[in-house]
Amino acid sequence: MLLGVDYYPEQWDLSLMDKDMDTMQEMGCNVIRIGEFSWHLMEKQEGQYDFSFFDNVIAKAKEKGIKVILGTPTATIPAWLAHKHPDILSEFEGGKKRTFGGRHVYCFNSPAMYQYSEKIVRAMVTHYRDEDQVAAWQIDNEIGHEGSDICYCPQCHKAFQKYLQEKFEGNIEKLNETYGTTFWSQEYNSFEEIPLPTETITTHNPALRLDWERLRNKSIVDFMHFQVRLVREIAPNAKIMHDFPGGGLEKHVDYSEVASHLDFVAYNNYPVWGGQKYPIAPHEIAFGLDYIRGLKRQNFWITEAIMGAQGHDITGFLPRPNQAKMWSYQGMAHGCESIMYFRYRGGIKGAEQFCYGILDADNVKGRKFREVQSFFTNIKAYQEALESPIQSQVAIVYDYDSLASFRIQRQSILLDCQEEMKKLYKAFYGRNVSVDVIPANADLSGYKIVLLPQMIIAKPAFQEKVRTFVNNGGTLVLTYRNAVKDLDNNLPFGETVPVGYRDLAGVSVVETESLQDLYAFPVVGQGAFEGENGQGGIFRDMLVAEEAEVLYRYNDPFYTQFAAVTRNHYGSGTVYYLGCSLDEPNTDKIMETVLSDNHIDTILSENGVEIVVRGNTKQRIRMYINHNAHSAAAGTIKLAPFECRIETL
Repeated sequence: MLLGVDYYPEQWDLSLMDKDMDTMQEMGCNVIRIGEFSWHLMEKQEGQYDFSFFDNVIAKAKEKGIKVILGTPTATIPAWLAHKHPDILSEFEGGKKRTFGGRHVYCFNSPAMYQYSEKIVRAMVTHYRDEDQVAAWQIDNEIGHEGSDICYCPQCHKAFQKYLQEKFEGNIEKLNETYGTTFWSQEYNSFEEIPLPTETITTHNPALRLDWERLRNKSIVDFMHFQVRLVREIAPNAKIMHDFPGGGLEKHVDYSEVASHLDFVAYNNYPVWGGQKYPIAPHEIAFGLDYIRGLKRQNFWITEAIMGAQGHDITGFLPRPNQAKMWSYQGMAHGCESIMYFRYRGGIKGAEQFCYGILDADNVKGRKFREVQSFFTNIKAYQEALESPIQSQVAIVYDYDSLASFRIQRQSILLDCQEEMKKLYKAFYGRNVSVDVIPANADLSGYKIVLLPQMIIAKPAFQEKVRTFVNNGGTLVLTYRNAVKDLDNNLPFGETVPVGYRDLAGVSVVETESLQDLYAFPVVGQGAFEGENGQGGIFRDMLVAEEAEVLYRYNDPFYTQFAAVTRNHYGSGTVYYLGCSLDEPNTDKIMETVLSDNHIDTILSENGVEIVVRGNTKQRIRMYINHNAHSAAAGTIKLAPFECRIETL
């Protein structure tokens, strides 16, 4: 178990380093994370590599018994490189070039970026490949963060045209047919005529835009894989990871594809940031953690846990006493097995002056220091349990193409796919049931319940996997806007929604409606849900139950003949179809039934109290986590505000 801090010794007088590491030892640290933003320090002039500064840092860490995580410095290119190769800089939509001075200002399709990245990474890894203090290599930093996943430069334009030429095997007529370019006279005579989907009157072709999303993803995945291959070539035994930022489901890159090339993944966990009035809800924090664990379906690291207030221009919310420590316990509960705090000491210069650390600019060991110290001391006792894998029986599945399709055509101004996922997730979280949040390419066997929210792109290979899952006794939960489009983001001709799932679900969608209201219409339960009344909105499918049992009907004029929620038995399994965005209480009731029918144990707890069981035959623990700013109870266990209690089973 690695417990430590993110350390930026290059930002401080070297005379502080010895005492800094003594303080880290006192705190209980056994690892520091360094080097990720120091390209210029390692290569002040082109081709003149100097690693002496970090040699001294590593030597001092070795003296103190502290391991290091080394980051390849490609997230922040040096000024001389931007000056020599201005085409390395990415561009905003409209052709405005990004200016040197921030981070991630490079274009992922720049040949110069590849050329110079290879040189610095090759030199750095060669220099440190035999250094036994290196616990892991981090590739770049927070890929795709802060808009860096989008570039509209000429290099990206050429890459897009090349991507399409390869996809359609050089046949422009095949592209025209697939895209339906006869619409608005958009036929192309050559791939060189194809534009980037930048601002135009009305909008671009949705099939072209989905391929653009795929090119954005490929550009980033290729760059990350390039670095991984390079490190492995030079240091075959190296452990390689990447520190993913939050918001992965909103980005123009599929984290799971990046993760597939890594040994393990890491996460930078920020439950609150500057400009937020309050931290995000506990179930949303948990959802983010389970999403990261689901990238490889294995335990992960947290490489940036917060302790102080965070923000760039706007100073953030200060976590209340023990609140940030509680978030660290929550991270461990959801599969984190090593954790580092951002940062050891808050900066006094640069853009992150208001990202406060364990120590502040006054360099005084205060409350935050003591909280980290107590957390490190306590958590070490449960290493065996916390390093054991999590075996969930429930999975929520997402699909990059489908998420991209909704970015292209949102369909309802209120539709937020991630929020709809979280609403489903919350029903399980509230009963302390573990959930994996997994990509569509993951194996579904081993789960009892699989939820497919808004997977709008119908993918035959995936659907066959789903069919096998249901046939084998699994419970499938489909939602509205599922299996509506084909692989090219077009509506299939002559097919009834849900395309490919009609027999499984036992329903057909005869009409559909987008609503700009969360509670636009009433629904009424029947059968097993007789007497349950609720509201729905955002979107709805008019469901005709062909084989399925009707659980809820629409109860507004004109549409009472249509089902809102159905259940169908297929093979040895069961398929639910949620035809609208149902209110939270009724969503909760349905998921309660799904859990009960699958004989999955639930644990009731007071609102805001999370209970998690972790471990194996050697060590098994139960964690009680109070997210409330007031005292709470879990059975006979009394918890102070933001307290975490661990008991051995």
